[in-house]
Amino acid sequence: MGTTRRPGARPAPTLRVERRLLGEGHRAVACIDECGRGALAGPASVGVVVVDVTTARMPAGLRDSKLLSASARRDLVPRIERWAVASAVGHAEAAEVDEVGINAALRLAATRALEALVPEVDVVLLDGTYDWLSAPTQPALFDPRVPAAVAVPVVTEVKGDLRCAGVAAASVLAKVARDAVMEEVAASHPGYGLERNKGYASPDHIAALRRLGASHIHRRSWRLPGIGELVDAQPASDPGPASG
Repeated sequence: MGTTRRPGARPAPTLRVERRLLGEGHRAVACIDECGRGALAGPASVGVVVVDVTTARMPAGLRDSKLLSASARRDLVPRIERWAVASAVGHAEAAEVDEVGINAALRLAATRALEALVPEVDVVLLDGTYDWLSAPTQPALFDPRVPAAVAVPVVTEVKGDLRCAGVAAASVLAKVARDAVMEEVAASHPGYGLERNKGYASPDHIAALRRLGASHIHRRSWRLPGIGELVDAQPASDPGPASG
């Protein structure tokens, strides 16, 4: 007897895309998602989950991190780590975002995560439509201080965090790790509500910026409330779609 999905419920992600890539001859697929792109403070973080032909059915309850409660995400982390062939999270600090821009900072974070992985991968499955990992089609917009994070093919997947189990798992790892960083720094940066807003532009965070100004964990190159007009986008010199 089949299961009945609740009206309006999103279907669970699957390994269909990952298995297609493995069927094309790739040995290990690195599934990647980012977190913190649109935040006003704190790091930009990248999660990586590796799957191969031995990867079993995904952990029950796995979804894109944005669809899960904080407790559900935390509960999934050890299960994802046991399920994946390998996994890691990398971070780029706010000062690095200021120095090289958000997409280059995400490449830094991805490079740090990928360097921690064994085995090496031979294809990447990346959430979204924009490949910020490897050399772009517009080289003039690519910051040469931060080289490509990978030298293997990158396959982008629109709504990959919703559709692909490996990418959804990467999104959970990145979100939980970044939230933990923000909860830790909140104690030494009181008044901003970072333990609640995680560095995003919530009303309490905006009010605190106007009252207290920016700290060293804020992205000072961005137009922050109380310092300049708040904008949703990254610096114009570093294009790419906002998410996470």
